[in-house]
Amino acid sequence: MKPMAHLGVGIGWRPEIAEAVERLPGLDWVEVVAENVCPGHLPEALLRLRERGTRVVPHGVSLGLGGADRPDPEKLAALGERAVALGAPLVTEHIAFVRTSSPVLEAGHLLPVPRTRDALDVLCENVRIAQDALPVPLALENIAALFSWPGEELTEGQFLTELVERTGVRLLIDVANLHTNRVNRGEDPAAVLDGIPLEALAYVHVAGGVERGGVWHDTHAHPVPPVVLDLLAELRSRVDPPGVLLERDDDFPPEQELAGELAAIRAVVTAGAATTRPATAGLATPGPATAGPATAGPATEVPGVGVPEAAPEAAAQEPAAEAEFLGDTEPARTRVALGQAALLSALVAGTPVPEGFDRLRIRVQARALAAKRADVVARLAPELPGILGGRNPYREAFLAYAKGRPMTAGYRRDALDFAEHLLIRDLPADPAARRRLTAWWRDRAGARPPGRIVRWARTLVGRAA
Repeated sequence: MKPMAHLGVGIGWRPEIAEAVERLPGLDWVEVVAENVCPGHLPEALLRLRERGTRVVPHGVSLGLGGADRPDPEKLAALGERAVALGAPLVTEHIAFVRTSSPVLEAGHLLPVPRTRDALDVLCENVRIAQDALPVPLALENIAALFSWPGEELTEGQFLTELVERTGVRLLIDVANLHTNRVNRGEDPAAVLDGIPLEALAYVHVAGGVERGGVWHDTHAHPVPPVVLDLLAELRSRVDPPGVLLERDDDFPPEQELAGELAAIRAVVTAGAATTRPATAGLATPGPATAGPATAGPATEVPGVGVPEAAPEAAAQEPAAEAEFLGDTEPARTRVALGQAALLSALVAGTPVPEGFDRLRIRVQARALAAKRADVVARLAPELPGILGGRNPYREAFLAYAKGRPMTAGYRRDALDFAEHLLIRDLPADPAARRRLTAWWRDRAGARPPGRIVRWARTLVGRAA
């Protein structure tokens, strides 16, 4: 596998810091959340960065390639459109699941997949489907998690190595997530770095978080702590990363603080140049007897990206790699689907926690998911806290709603459902506020809020509002 083209040091582009990003010294590239940009209406600040030669990489958060279902063709097409519109050298996503189809539930968050053979088979097939649909190479990120799955059969290093060997996908390694998993799941970051194929590295994420009650929360809203920079140095001692990117999603600091964090990251990368040792680990980890070499991914050269053209020996082995996915994966998908549905239902619908999970950690995750729903809905619909009397009354009302109403269709629909939930209960109590909420709902839903009779009918058919 040829090395990636050099990206340098970059930052996650967010509208709240768009002007500051344009002024940051020595910025080489930026990453955008793919779902937050529209190909036909790119923000002017982002277009200016592109015009001056700054590379832009779309980072997806909603594909759910680790889920039991095959990737949604529309979501794949949308991600590909953004890559083309941005002139991106690659696109990135996560090794995670985000929804289930039976029952229909949305996590609104990246959840870990079990490191089992079933889950790996499903993930590999989903990755191959995505690679075939996307116009540029794909890289996948390791995620942070609050809990572990029971009965896992592979280590993180083994899981990622086999994924690369079987699909040729690139890796996006988040060193902040390695630290999160050290605190929350007892995993050794150095062992993970020693066990993965670093020659497949696309780039690196660095971010901040905070520890509360023995749990590390990967907030992307705090400064990068020294322990995460230490892990970046650990990675740098093994390989020269093609790119390193600072993520910040909330509580944005002053411009000079962002510049200081980028300077600290750049210093770690530069200081490690003299000590890097060859990245020979990773692919030596034994895989299944049928696993092919790490050359089965996209085979055509994309400008600016070090993706090798298919060598004759790789081409000769391609049919065998394809044959791996011609078998029946439906039994594995069914088993994965059952496990993920039981877990997600416990997290968002209050059903019993499946056997083998840490119940305390699942409760922590459930509270975090509900709080995230409240925060995201407030950002998408900032009028709601104002109508309901401020942040605290809004959060109290939303969290009460979320206990009995799992999200099934994304955050925007969630905002409308929350407003409807209040209105059919004659809330808020203040008539003026209720009129404002009714007007807000009608403007966006284009209909009249259902009354009590409709509510009773829904209850009878199992769709209680």
